[in-house]
Amino acid sequence: MDNKSITYNKLVRDRIPEIIIEAGKNPIARILTDNEYNKELTNKLQEELNEYKEVNDIEELADLQEVINSILDYRNISKEKFYKIVNTKREQRGSFKDKIFLERVEG
Repeated sequence: MDNKSITYNKLVRDRIPEIIIEAGKNPIARILTDNEYNKELTNKLQEELNEYKEVNDIEELADLQEVINSILDYRNISKEKFYKIVNTKREQRGSFKDKIFLERVEG
């Protein structure tokens, strides 16, 4: 086995350590505290957003949704409540389907 070490220091999906072991390597991981988890979810959201911006791929969009789902679970917010807020905002302010790009407001 290769003795190379790669440092990640980031939140990973639950099965990643198992997948690493199946690949014959040794993951060094720990369970985060609630405060750490909250912070790392935010970091993961930014990481996945950056990846989506870079490749514009549906797989990265799915990763973003998974992080959002994890944030909702952590904050004990039901998906029903979340989507009610989404729909209310859409009714009040619209969506983005009309592709409106606001350049400035005068007066």
